[in-house]
Amino acid sequence: MTEPLSPTSPPEPVAGDTKDWTWVLERPCPECGFDPAKVSVERIPALITDAAGRFALALQQADAGVRTREGVWSTVEYGQHVADVLEVMTDRLEAILAEEGGEARFDDWDQDAAATEKEYWRANTHVTAILVKERAAAAAEAWSEPEGEQWDWPGVRSNGSRFTARTLGTYLVHDLVHHLHDVGA
Repeated sequence: MTEPLSPTSPPEPVAGDTKDWTWVLERPCPECGFDPAKVSVERIPALITDAAGRFALALQQADAGVRTREGVWSTVEYGQHVADVLEVMTDRLEAILAEEGGEARFDDWDQDAAATEKEYWRANTHVTAILVKERAAAAAEAWSEPEGEQWDWPGVRSNGSRFTARTLGTYLVHDLVHHLHDVGA
C-alpha cells in the first residue's frame, strides 16, 4: 500500500487510458463482467442510481484516499472521474435529444486532463460521494426521458465513434460498473 495522497503536491501521473471501449456494446467485458445484452433502456436509470450508491459506500472505506497500487487512481479519484463521466454522458444524451433525430456531435473530453485540471487527488471522500449521487440522480432522470424512436437517435463522438441514446446509456452503465470493479466495490 502506498501513502495517502498529499493535498499539496500532485501524485505521479496515472497512465492515460487510450483504449477504444466501444466494443463493450457488443460483447461482455472480461475484466468487470458487464454484459450489454442484459441492459434494457428501462433499467438504465436504476443501474445508474445503484452504481452511485455503491460508489458512495466505497468512498466510506478508510483507504479511499490512498492509491493502493502504483499508477492506479485511489477510490476518491475514481469517484471524481465517475462524477465527471455522469455529467459528460448526460450532456451528450441531452445533445442527442436536442437534435430531434438529427446527428448530434459530442465535444472532445479528455478524462486524463480533467483529472489533472480538477486535481482529483485533493477531493474529499464525503464531498465526492455527494457529487456522485447528485450527478447520478440527474443522469438517471435524463435517461428516464427518451421514448420510442428517441432511443435510436444518433450522436457521434469526436473520434468518429457512433452512438444512439440507447448505446450511449449502455456505454455509461459499463463505465460505472467497470469503475466499481476497479475500486473493488
